[in-house]
Amino acid sequence: MDFLFYMGDVFAPVSFALLLFGTVFGLILGATPGLSPTMTVALMIPFTFRLEPQQGLILLGAAYTSTVAGGAVSAILLKIPGAPANIATTLDGHAMAKNGEGARALQLSFLASAVGGVFGVMLLIFLTPVLAGWALAFGPSELFWLAILGVTVIGTLDSSSVVKGLLSGCIGLWLATIGFDDIMGAQRFIFHDAVAGGINVIPALIGLFAIPQVIAMFARGRTDPGAEVIAVRRHPIGSALRELLGRKAPLAIGTAIGSVIGLIPGVGGQIAGLVAYDQSKKFSRESSKFGTGHPEGIIAAESANNAMVGPSLVPLLTLSIPGSPTAAVLLGGLLIHGIFPGPQLFTNYPQVVWPFINSMLVGQVLMCMFGLLIAGLAAKVAKVPHGVMAAVVLGLAVFGSYSVQHSMGDVYVMATLGIGMYFLERFGFSAAPLVLGLILGPIAEANFIQGSMIANATVGVWNYFFTGWMNWVLIAIVAGSVGYSAWMEVRSRRYTSKEEMLA
Repeated sequence: MDFLFYMGDVFAPVSFALLLFGTVFGLILGATPGLSPTMTVALMIPFTFRLEPQQGLILLGAAYTSTVAGGAVSAILLKIPGAPANIATTLDGHAMAKNGEGARALQLSFLASAVGGVFGVMLLIFLTPVLAGWALAFGPSELFWLAILGVTVIGTLDSSSVVKGLLSGCIGLWLATIGFDDIMGAQRFIFHDAVAGGINVIPALIGLFAIPQVIAMFARGRTDPGAEVIAVRRHPIGSALRELLGRKAPLAIGTAIGSVIGLIPGVGGQIAGLVAYDQSKKFSRESSKFGTGHPEGIIAAESANNAMVGPSLVPLLTLSIPGSPTAAVLLGGLLIHGIFPGPQLFTNYPQVVWPFINSMLVGQVLMCMFGLLIAGLAAKVAKVPHGVMAAVVLGLAVFGSYSVQHSMGDVYVMATLGIGMYFLERFGFSAAPLVLGLILGPIAEANFIQGSMIANATVGVWNYFFTGWMNWVLIAIVAGSVGYSAWMEVRSRRYTSKEEMLA
């Protein structure tokens, strides 16, 4: 009874109907390539104009939560991340789908998302004041080292060789420099009007993942017009739940990393998922199975990108600092209704804030329920003939790329990067490190330049970037990550050499 009393505003007929609508709508849009959580929430804002403030925020929060999880559907079935946060999910999810285990992969994805999401929202409920102060401790130097930590993941991310992974990442870092420098305003590598504003992550993401798939599917359809993807095997939900509970390490790692990274303004779920995937791989006893269809990869990535949803709102609600692009759109939704976030928000507007936060907790459960219901049906997408699937994916790719900025330039960028990636994949290169370099490049560059300006005016560059306990901790993790990756590469080569000698 106490629980129902506490959650009463959420279960009011209109509020609960909006929560259901936002959850289902978010899942559908999340599964559509190119429609990121930020865009989904932005599309929802006009629907909130005539609603009460708490009802409008419930709708936006439900859409935010379910879109992040819904992006796993296209990531697993089509190898096209629904959003940057789902990049790591493609690495093992699509391999499982190709093996006929799409339903199992989707079930694990939604269950892991629910666990991570509930934990993240619980942090938002109980530790908001404490976490807000901690989030403020991250300045340009700490954010720079965090971006460098993400770069260290590049070498071991879904590639046959560390060298090729690093080269892919370097290509991504170069792509990130195209356009105008955000800090100094310098023009760099603008060889066509379509890239004058830089390369947008969403069209690049779609092109790098979708177009090589489309070309490969068209090629298979021509050589064998009757070819179909392997039959989809049914998988009981109870088995998926037992498997999730049996793999506690990747679930704990993903949830913890997602919660911490979600607090840091400007970082985002894409880094949370990739770092969680990398760390789970390093701590796993079955690290060699990652990238081949290993469930632990999906569990780590999806628990992380949903665990960051709740903490990403901590800086917004308490400090008026949006922790992510989606949080910035939510800030607009608050301001439209005359609500100004800040330290007094929970005192001045408790009737608005608490129903909103509580609805996100209920929304995680609803998202999991609807996701599990559609998992078996969605997995049957894999049975569509290659020619038909290629045409559908190509249409979604063009639509998703154009819808970001309503620009044909983005479509040209998407197609160019996709064709280039198709040929790179023929030589063993991977799209995931390239996208990670594209995402991390602006973060690392902007924070290094800002930090250097501050350092030159105060304590000097060395003291600014290499002193302070948070900097030292991040530097130690970076060094450990690089050392571990190098050791794993050497061990792998020695193992391969021994096998060749025995053969």
